[in-house]
Amino acid sequence: MTPDDQELIQARQKSRARILAILLFAFVILVFAISIVKIQAGMPLRAQ
Repeated sequence: MTPDDQELIQARQKSRARILAILLFAFVILVFAISIVKIQAGMPLRAQ
């Protein structure tokens, strides 16, 4: 494997990791926002 190939692989891994981090952050924000809306609406957080 040449150094150019290694750099290309590392660049792809870095890009993939960045996208995954953004998606995870977006999911956390979505769950947080839904929880805030439910609390303000007076809905129970868990179905019983």
